[in-house]
Amino acid sequence: MEILDKSKTVQIMNSTAQHSTAQHSTAQHSTAQHSTAQHSTAQLTNLISKLKEIFQINQPDLDFGIYRILNSRSKEIADYLDRTLPAQIKNALRSDVTQETAVYNHLYEFFSRYYDSGDFVSLRRYKGNTYAIPYAGEEVMLHWANKDQYYTKSGENFSNYAFYLADDKRVQFRLVEADTNKDNRKDNEQKRLFVLSEQPIVETAENLVIPFEYKALGKNDKQADYIDQAVEQLKSHPFANAVWQELFRLAPTEKDAKRTLLKKYLQDYTTKNTADYFIHKNLGAFLTGELDFYIKNEVMNLDDIQTETAFAEIEQNLQLIKIFKQVAQEIIAFLAQLEDFQKKLWLKKKFVTAVHYLVTLDKLPDTLAETALKNEQQIKQWQTLFNVDASGENLQNLRQKAPHLVVDTSLFAADFQAAVLKQIDDLDHQTDGVLIHSDNFQALNLLQARYKEQVKCIYIDPPYNTGEDDFLYKDNYQSSSWLSMFECRLALSKTYLNSEGFLVCHMDEHEHLSLEWLIKQIFNNGDMGKLIWDKRNPKGDAKGIATQHEYVHFATKNISNLDDECAFVRNKFNAENMLRKAELLIKKYGVSEQSKSEFKKWIRENNELSGGERAYNQIDENGDVYRAVSMAWPNKKKAPDEYFIPLIHPKTKKPCPVPARGWRNPPKTMNELLEKNLILFGDDETTIPNRKYLLKENLTENVPSLYYMAGSDDELFNNLGIQFENPKPIKAAQYFISTTARNYNSTILDYFAGSGTTAHAVINLNREDGGKRHYILVEQGEYFDTVLKPRIQKVIFAENYKDGKPQADNSGSFNGVSQLVKVLKLESYEDTLNNLELKKVATDLFSPKVQQDYLLHYMLDVESRDSLLNSDHFAKPFDYQLNITTTSAGAYAPQGIDLVETFNYLIGLKVAHIDDNRARSIVAVTGTMPNGEQAFILWRDCEKVGYAELNRYLESRSINPADSEYQVVYINGDHNVPTVFADSDDVVRTLKVRQIETEFLARMFEM
Repeated sequence: MEILDKSKTVQIMNSTAQHSTAQHSTAQHSTAQHSTAQHSTAQLTNLISKLKEIFQINQPDLDFGIYRILNSRSKEIADYLDRTLPAQIKNALRSDVTQETAVYNHLYEFFSRYYDSGDFVSLRRYKGNTYAIPYAGEEVMLHWANKDQYYTKSGENFSNYAFYLADDKRVQFRLVEADTNKDNRKDNEQKRLFVLSEQPIVETAENLVIPFEYKALGKNDKQADYIDQAVEQLKSHPFANAVWQELFRLAPTEKDAKRTLLKKYLQDYTTKNTADYFIHKNLGAFLTGELDFYIKNEVMNLDDIQTETAFAEIEQNLQLIKIFKQVAQEIIAFLAQLEDFQKKLWLKKKFVTAVHYLVTLDKLPDTLAETALKNEQQIKQWQTLFNVDASGENLQNLRQKAPHLVVDTSLFAADFQAAVLKQIDDLDHQTDGVLIHSDNFQALNLLQARYKEQVKCIYIDPPYNTGEDDFLYKDNYQSSSWLSMFECRLALSKTYLNSEGFLVCHMDEHEHLSLEWLIKQIFNNGDMGKLIWDKRNPKGDAKGIATQHEYVHFATKNISNLDDECAFVRNKFNAENMLRKAELLIKKYGVSEQSKSEFKKWIRENNELSGGERAYNQIDENGDVYRAVSMAWPNKKKAPDEYFIPLIHPKTKKPCPVPARGWRNPPKTMNELLEKNLILFGDDETTIPNRKYLLKENLTENVPSLYYMAGSDDELFNNLGIQFENPKPIKAAQYFISTTARNYNSTILDYFAGSGTTAHAVINLNREDGGKRHYILVEQGEYFDTVLKPRIQKVIFAENYKDGKPQADNSGSFNGVSQLVKVLKLESYEDTLNNLELKKVATDLFSPKVQQDYLLHYMLDVESRDSLLNSDHFAKPFDYQLNITTTSAGAYAPQGIDLVETFNYLIGLKVAHIDDNRARSIVAVTGTMPNGEQAFILWRDCEKVGYAELNRYLESRSINPADSEYQVVYINGDHNVPTVFADSDDVVRTLKVRQIETEFLARMFEM
């Protein structure tokens, strides 16, 4: 029997054990690798899902706005995210699964930080949940979460959202209750969702109104679930019969084969109102800076550098950082392309889609007035608005009875408006008001070249952001949404103010502090502070102090620019009445002791007079009303010696006493006052003389910091026969406008126009004092045509109304005013998106690297070029059309665009004359450019007006280098118009001719 060596036995046992351990270790390693790979795949799936959400291609059911554009290229974007991006990471890391997972995790974490429901929110992270605020060393700064973003939401789709079915029946989603946290507005633990209301559905033969509430619910609740619930509830409702079955027909998608038409519109409605609130002003730069910050604070472990044994881990970490940064930069480039493209669309100057005029009858010649009398629609409108039956009426009788009937050119064929404009010279100067139906940012953006530094008063009443439905905001970002909305518009409108112009802005307690800091930031040393308007009506639902006041904030470009003539003053309320009373007494008694005594008594007993007005209680020998004011030096510091020279009494010829601290004015001023007889002496030299202030020379006073006015304009609107909730009181508007636009030729701008109170106030002021103030109003609300415009028409025709009917005074006059008002409608941001079409570029011949570069950097700009502005269509400019939204649900139809009017605003032309002769395929416009150059703009149908016809027409207008009165000429289409002329003395003259298409393109996308 062989005896084994113990040492060999041990070796065999160790060998067996090692083999067994190795096998077990291999199995464990394999299992770990498999687990890591699974984890990596899960992280990649999460990342791709998040990126598809960020790139907005995860909702193929949405077919509007930017979703429609991106869904049209979803295959290319998805291919990049699903294939190209993971392959790059795998190849770079040589299939190191652990490193791959780390990269996926970091990419997911980084991009998730800043994205929230369609928006990138500029929350700069320091580390973890700690934020860093960019600070440049200011003493005090105002910062908010969306500070570097444009607010793009329209509140129109929020309260009312309507669409038409195939049989022209109208369906409307109406918000009946905005269920928000009104007290502290701390809704961070909840999110608001649209929920079918328990209020009754209103059904008529042609209209169906379905009520919804916007409720604060749990953070984990999903809008999609409430949409499904609403559809099921509505299916069982009595209205869901044959009449409204169209709502429940299938409108399937690849993702949802059973989707109904009702569900489609509910998806659109909720998405439009809960996502895509902002466009970042420079997303690429922001994310690039944040990426470096993230790497330094979240990826790079600087503590390991102090440990010599950690070099391998450091090298590995650097490789991870390199790949993470490279891939993140590619994604940032793609996102920046998308965001910059949306910014380009937002900032694009918008087309004028329609223009018409309101002109009073007295401004029309008989031929055009007779045409108006034959228009049945116009006759009907006169009856509805003014209770005037003009059918069969003789023109001359009508002119005498109702000279200020308002003719609405939108009710006529285009040639009527062309004829109206042709007979008006200096058109812009003759235009009293401009009413613009548009988002206010877009209107301000288009009109800035025309009205830069020409506005005397910006008078606005923006939404107060009360938490109700006055302002649509992103959940958890109520104040920052409001600040982003208002900051862009306020900064843009500042350019409209002339050097002595004023901003007047109403606000209540919700945002007045934010507004105050915003004004300080934008107007710098132009902030003039705020006035408190005591409305004398405490809020009855207050849980603390019952607020009964609002704030009115004031600013100007630079306070130092204000001289005495444009100082911030108001008319003394009763000054005119006081002068009139003195005049009547003097007419009755002459300048006598009786008239003086009667005047003092009237002043003393008149309770309507202020303390300052009561001081004007004397009449001098010239019949002037005056007051006596001390001329003593007002400061504690002793006056210079020359301020102590005594005045000589005119009768006794002896020196009068000097005030203890000296005179208020230097000797030169005192001598001037003596010459003007503006110093009051006593009976003898024993009395200190006073300064004489004449009321007729001091009809104004400084505006105090308090304004008292109670009541509302509900009665006014009832008398006008117009329904509108919470209108701004006309009395308050007239007070503030008269205070800040004292020049009778001032221009007043209101870009939160509401019901049109500002225009009403301006018309009333002009009616009172014969002024020629102009007004520009911007309003996007659907009530533009049903409230604002009819209100302006009514107050033009008559001063007073009762029960919707105009009231004549004792002489039979309605006290109307002669007016020419321009009414514009502009393309909306949504219209721009609706007209966007991407024309795919063949990239098959590109290398994979070039294809990727094109996708990440150039695709949207290149493929959308022709749909934004197709200059080829300028050959037939009067036929240019766009798809224009017709309902709040986004339905659209082709509509003609007014290129002529759009171009006038793009170049800032002050229009003198428009000769619209489309029958001859020509429209000619003359006017003055912002630089003072006289301009001639010619639009033609190039197919009908060729080279020869063009040259003959220009020659008939004496437009040539030899003797043209114009410094610049714009012409559309190709031409051979001569631009140089040399006379017999070899004097060379040139005519500056520019192509409209080139100028149009440059101006429209100018930022």
